[in-house]
Amino acid sequence: MRLSKERVRHMAESLVGRLQQEGHIELVGDRAALVAGLDQAITDELSVEDRLNTEVRQMLKAYDKQIEQGQVDYQKMFQMVKQKLVRERGLIL
Repeated sequence: MRLSKERVRHMAESLVGRLQQEGHIELVGDRAALVAGLDQAITDELSVEDRLNTEVRQMLKAYDKQIEQGQVDYQKMFQMVKQKLVRERGLIL
């Protein structure tokens, strides 16, 4: 994830504050719970690419021998597999 946890928390707090200020939402419950939920949603969304990269690395372990022998370019294969998974899953990175 490219943003620190503190930055994500600040974004969530700012967003809730602005939505309240502009009258888009009216809180009837705990503000901290809403901020925490939004923080978690943002964190989950930002970590999609990290999880995808980990999955691609695991998939490419099956080709370690060919990569070591120079038969397959790791970076090209990594990008190809990643783009394929992005298309198949309809992800937005």
